[in-house]
Amino acid sequence: QASQEELKAAYRRLCMLYHPDKHRDPELKTQAERLFNLVHQAYEVLSDPQTRAIYDIYGRRGLEMEGWEVVERKRTAAEIREEFERLQREREERRLQQRTNPKGTISVGIDATDLFDRYDEEYEDVPGSSFPQIEINKMHISQSIEAPLTATDTAILSGNLSTQNGNGGGSINLALRRVTSAKGWGELEFGAGDLHGPLFGMKIFRNLTPRCFITTNCALQFSSRGVRPGLTTVLARNLDKNTMGYLQWRWGLQSAMNTSIVRDTKTSHFTVALQLGIPHSFMMVSYQHKFQDEDQTRVKGSVKAGFFGTIVEYGAERKISRHSVLGATVSVGVPQGVSLKIKLNRASQTYFFPVHLTDQLLPSAVFYATVGPLVVYFAMHRLVIKPYLRAQKERELEKQRESTASDILQKKQEAEAAVRLMQESVRRIIEAEEARMGLIIVNAWYGKFVNDNSRKNEKVKVIDVTVPLQCLVKDSKLILTEASKAGLPGFYDPCVGEEKSLKVLYQFRGVLHQVMSADNEALRIPKQSHRIDADG
Repeated sequence: QASQEELKAAYRRLCMLYHPDKHRDPELKTQAERLFNLVHQAYEVLSDPQTRAIYDIYGRRGLEMEGWEVVERKRTAAEIREEFERLQREREERRLQQRTNPKGTISVGIDATDLFDRYDEEYEDVPGSSFPQIEINKMHISQSIEAPLTATDTAILSGNLSTQNGNGGGSINLALRRVTSAKGWGELEFGAGDLHGPLFGMKIFRNLTPRCFITTNCALQFSSRGVRPGLTTVLARNLDKNTMGYLQWRWGLQSAMNTSIVRDTKTSHFTVALQLGIPHSFMMVSYQHKFQDEDQTRVKGSVKAGFFGTIVEYGAERKISRHSVLGATVSVGVPQGVSLKIKLNRASQTYFFPVHLTDQLLPSAVFYATVGPLVVYFAMHRLVIKPYLRAQKERELEKQRESTASDILQKKQEAEAAVRLMQESVRRIIEAEEARMGLIIVNAWYGKFVNDNSRKNEKVKVIDVTVPLQCLVKDSKLILTEASKAGLPGFYDPCVGEEKSLKVLYQFRGVLHQVMSADNEALRIPKQSHRIDADG
């Protein structure tokens, strides 16, 4: 937001501070030349409207991006932003051939009914019968990748393998998708498998209005019994900012009509659905609450009732690492029984473990399905996950420190040189402020402070920035904007990748004041609220 006059004033002030001719000591003179050149480079960027607009929006990475040399001189930041986005799109298009979007699912079904439904008397004499038999009775593996052919065409290759109780099969599919316009796209699908014959399908998506779209999917499945056609159409509309309404008609082997309303907000997700069809008709209501915590915890519950029976499900999911989400759901139904479903999402891969506990509604099975995963999760979180994440964070910080060590060392040397060059100017500023009973920086520290007793073993990493802050005082005022203070003259980052603060003890009108400011927080002093109570 600085005006050209403010930029010129700051430039002149720093030039006077760092001008090589003002320093006779050879070492100080060399340091002053380097800092003077950095100030001059910064002023060259900020004094030009085009480069300033680029820097204000995108920082140094915008200035370093290829292509600006052929861009005509733009007059507004909005035009600069448009041009930058165009160059980004061109760069993305050049990387299309190197990019895929792999997705996969691995599902392992486990039969653990022997834990609760045992035939002890009948198998009393069978060797090994004293231990419950837990079996894997089904598995499913699917994988897909996308291969961008052009900016509008994409090929999608997918396949799956399934087995249940010793019998299984698989299939492979190839889909070609073309984006026809900003309003829609079309897709052709070809498939084949050992359980079913060849498959030919077509899918079309179209935005009818800004708030309404339609999707149609038709398919022909060839088999030894003949050709089985199928058609699915979905009409969706935005009912309001957070609510969608859907109407679905499915014709074919399992014909049905389905309507649903989905409301998704920052703190909740609600769904109500009704289906009339052959062979299944049902009504379903589900609710999910999203906690606004660091781990993105969610709890959910649903009730589904229809011709097949009634199912009640409840569960929770939580983020356990940067790319992993762990969830568990308990399913209690008639006549399905009790099941525990464990799901782990790792990036674009999903691992699913449905565990069937009993065919009956046994309170013991419901209890263990509910309490067991909670006990295991909290034990694993405390003994394994938390120490692992802490060690991983330390490794990342150490890696970041090593990669930036030379740059930080250079910044430290520049900051120390700047402080030495500021000494004479700071002395004059202090004399002027003392004469008017103005703003005197008594002490100032910048870096990582540890005040929490639980973190008392962590090392305090701060640097003394009393001189640089006093040098920024003008007319008994100090104003810092919303940006990292590591970039201020005489500052550097003493703890890369960690949270930092600025602590200032200052005197104004002969009274002591103190303030603690976060790294990216704006700061303006003096303020009455910073005053230290003499009684305290």
